[in-house]
Amino acid sequence: MSTQDDLFQYDDDEAVKFIRNYLPQELKEKFNDDDIIYIVDLIHEFFENKGFFNASEDLEFDEDEMLAFVVKNAPKDEIGKFDPEEIRFVIQGELEYGNMFE
Repeated sequence: MSTQDDLFQYDDDEAVKFIRNYLPQELKEKFNDDDIIYIVDLIHEFFENKGFFNASEDLEFDEDEMLAFVVKNAPKDEIGKFDPEEIRFVIQGELEYGNMFE
């Protein structure tokens, strides 16, 4: 019998492909794979800081708070200059990718 952990194996390459496909056409070339991976890493850091990875139940969070966290932290590593609304598409794509495994 398989468990939820057996069914969900996060794959960075598949996540990037999914997110890239999720992006509107005008943003597909604006974000490179490294940009997407970096933003996804910040999303995971946000979840970790909130204690979501240790929770056994579905937790609600404020997507705007997550966006603010990513926007605040992205310039520190000089990954690029992106409008918060552009970053929102990457966040939404990552959340949709994660929802496939629920």
